[in-house]
Amino acid sequence: MNPNEAVGPRRVSRLVEPFHAMTYYTPEILRMRDYGFKGWWHAYFAYRSSAMGAVSAGTVAAAFFNFAPRMVERAVPNVWDIMPPHEVAEIRMGLVDEALRRSFGDLIASPDVVAAAELARRAIDGCNGAARPVFGAYTGVAWPEEPHLALWHACTLFRELRGDSHHIALAAAGIDGVECHVLMAANGHGNRDTILGIRGWNEAEWASASHRLTTRGWLTAGGQLTEHGREQRVGVERHTDELSNEPCDRLGAEGVDRFESLMAPLVDHLVSTGEISLGWPPPSVSK
Repeated sequence: MNPNEAVGPRRVSRLVEPFHAMTYYTPEILRMRDYGFKGWWHAYFAYRSSAMGAVSAGTVAAAFFNFAPRMVERAVPNVWDIMPPHEVAEIRMGLVDEALRRSFGDLIASPDVVAAAELARRAIDGCNGAARPVFGAYTGVAWPEEPHLALWHACTLFRELRGDSHHIALAAAGIDGVECHVLMAANGHGNRDTILGIRGWNEAEWASASHRLTTRGWLTAGGQLTEHGREQRVGVERHTDELSNEPCDRLGAEGVDRFESLMAPLVDHLVSTGEISLGWPPPSVSK
């Protein structure tokens, strides 16, 4: 472990992100189609944005940051004609419950899950939501009573707090929703064709973003990160950490250690059973 991450949101993110994201790829979530949603992405934009209410496509595109607006517009606002946001959220939580119970079996009621849920809630409940629209919306969702669902909700809050904070850091660095993916690919995470397919940008927009980054000195003519580009990426990540550190400040070093000891076996279980992959891009999904 990097000594600079001994206590920090990046360390916690590696624990909460997989637990939260498991429910994007579980078989249970595909049953959203049974309620009238037209596919994986159609349902995704409905349930992930449901905490914000019946918002517009522009609101979702701005809040989610890295999707091409045209991709969002294929789902929003027509998803609210299928059912109102509060019903979407209720159905999603029911499917999350089923998925977690199936995956963990009797382990779902273990003392460690209860302890992890209590610790996570203490860290995240009441954190500052200013300028963090998705996180702020989820703070208005009632806490589930079941410990495994409370833990999932806490992980969702952690995840959205860091995601919103990352978007602030990207915007502050002058990076937009397609440029951030060009930089990601240049850093060895994913590739152009895969990313275009799951974020909705087109080849011309990718090429234009690459040109802008090259002009700014972030990329070489061949599309690799320059030394300046690497330094700027590190700066964005450091800024993200600073903006999302409140939960770790609340826990302190011992609390983060304890949380890691409780969460790591849960994440290991999800990986070993094939429920999630720690790689990115995520498993293929239907549009």
